[in-house]
Amino acid sequence: MFNKAITAVNTWLMQGPGIPDFDDPAPIAPPTKLADAASTLIGWMKWGGLIGAVGALVAAGIMMAVGRRNRNNMAVEGAMALPWVVGGLALILGATSIVGWLI
Repeated sequence: MFNKAITAVNTWLMQGPGIPDFDDPAPIAPPTKLADAASTLIGWMKWGGLIGAVGALVAAGIMMAVGRRNRNNMAVEGAMALPWVVGGLALILGATSIVGWLI
């Protein structure tokens, strides 16, 4: 009895379209002002990140210049900050490409 029920359900599922195969739709910006607000917000975040990166590079340069004399630990800390700042810049500038590649 149980096998007949499973067979009947299986037959019924095979006849119809079954589980729909949804395509992976491309991202679409929302209509009207929401798309403009999202673009503005992302633009502001990118601008803020670039300003922060410039500030970090200047701070690293100051640390290296000041730490040259009798404060070699400060100069080392400034030099060690450079790869992190460059990596952060790469992420800020390449964020849309990275997300597009992952999708």
